[in-house]
Amino acid sequence: MIHYSKLIRQGQGLANALLKRAASVTLDWDVRQKSRFETTDSNGQSVGVFLQRGQVVRGGDVLVGEDGSLLKVLAAPQPVLRITHCPDHGSVFDLTRAAYHLGNRHVPIELQADHLKIEPDHVLADMLRDMHMTVVAVDESFEPENGAYGEHSAHAGHGHHDHGHSHDHGHAHDQKHGHEHNHTHTEPQAHVHGPGCGHDHSH
Repeated sequence: MIHYSKLIRQGQGLANALLKRAASVTLDWDVRQKSRFETTDSNGQSVGVFLQRGQVVRGGDVLVGEDGSLLKVLAAPQPVLRITHCPDHGSVFDLTRAAYHLGNRHVPIELQADHLKIEPDHVLADMLRDMHMTVVAVDESFEPENGAYGEHSAHAGHGHHDHGHSHDHGHAHDQKHGHEHNHTHTEPQAHVHGPGCGHDHSH
């Protein structure tokens, strides 16, 4: 078994020729959020990953083995709930409101400009549909925000996740105020979504 204890975010600085020759592992979020685990690479070789406590592995990262070998990490598609605002009756701000309520429940969330993703949970799905969000079960990669996991190691060079992490706490503050100041405006919208509105809440 080869042990991997060094991680290069998104393989930055590595030549493409080296990455093309490297073996890979395809892992879901449940495994990638662990700092220590064992798995099998694309060549059938057993590998052991031993990272610093609290360090998570993202799709696109590269692990370096004790023998100098490289191991590409791919984010496996997994069951998630994809959450979008209703284009007919809502606005993009509804995503902010949904993220605020999910954050209050300490739910791991992947934040995107036009949608959110969470792990399957029928209670949360019902709550979101009551908020007139569109909730669809899909199989996609899952890359939740770092803030929910307290990963203190900086994502140096990991552009997307560095950006997401640096704004994570700011979102909680902005969403809170956005919810408070817009609460009176969202309540009438709930009446528009009554039984006669024709809006299918089973999205």
